[in-house]
Amino acid sequence: MSSGKSAAATVAGAKGPGGRLSWPGWFFAIAGFVVLALAPRVGNDYTTALLINLLLYGILATAWGLFCGTTRYVSLATVAFFGAGSYTVAVLGEQLSWPLVLLAAAGIGAVLALLVGLVTLRLSGTYFVIFTFGLTELLRQVVNWYESRVAGSIGRYVFVDAATPGFIYGQLLALFALVLLLGWWLSRSRLGFALRLIGEDEQAARHCGIDATRTKLLVFTITSVFMVLAGAIVAPRWTYIDPAIAFNQIVSFQVLIMALLGGTARFWGPVLGVVPLVLLFETLVKYFPNHFPIVLGVVFLLIVYAVPRGVVGLVVERGRHLRRDGAGR
Repeated sequence: MSSGKSAAATVAGAKGPGGRLSWPGWFFAIAGFVVLALAPRVGNDYTTALLINLLLYGILATAWGLFCGTTRYVSLATVAFFGAGSYTVAVLGEQLSWPLVLLAAAGIGAVLALLVGLVTLRLSGTYFVIFTFGLTELLRQVVNWYESRVAGSIGRYVFVDAATPGFIYGQLLALFALVLLLGWWLSRSRLGFALRLIGEDEQAARHCGIDATRTKLLVFTITSVFMVLAGAIVAPRWTYIDPAIAFNQIVSFQVLIMALLGGTARFWGPVLGVVPLVLLFETLVKYFPNHFPIVLGVVFLLIVYAVPRGVVGLVVERGRHLRRDGAGR
């Protein structure tokens, strides 16, 4: 097959809807956010904590899906950026005002993402997965070394004014809205189209004149900053943070499983995997804490084998079959 024909086929494959919202979709989205905004007022402390977890993983899974789901680069570095945001709050929380702490976290996250992206985004497949997995362990060990050798003790207490559940919830809700708006914009923009081309066939995308490295690096950095900010916002919940808490690899696997279950064919797809799995994980942690990793592995295998394209993929495929049946009559 010639490269020209391959490029044309790639462009055709990338011209899908990408998750554009119709007017009814906008109505339900806005109504959903109104309900979420009012939910803490009618619930108790437990429901607020549960909603915080739902929003947190909604942000992480959506940000993961915008880059990894589109380019098909499977990253296990989610908790590396999440932990960087949490530790930024632990270090700077008592020295700067809260807006400046968040700004510092975003800046640190952007620099970290740029450095990681420059090194890793030239890799693909298994090599990329292994590198991103090792990155988290490397950061955890570096922070461990710094805390023990320089700071004198491992772990820090977090004392900031932004520690109330209501304030944390409000910030996460705003960040969740922003990451969904980013996904909507990418579904309509030339940048998002270029990213979808890269996901279809990176070599063909280069033949179309797309700077694949710059496109991947830009979106990878933006989505990583969302992960960093999510980690920074929820850090005050813990009161005490150490490297084992901030850089817990389980978080990366949970985000991956949620995104796979929901599906990444649409930018909002990962959210469909967040709700059932957060509820499942909450139940497991409460009643079966010693068996959580085993069940997590079983859930991962079931999703990979039973719904490899996620819930969104099943719905999209079903819709295509219905349209074909209707056209054939």
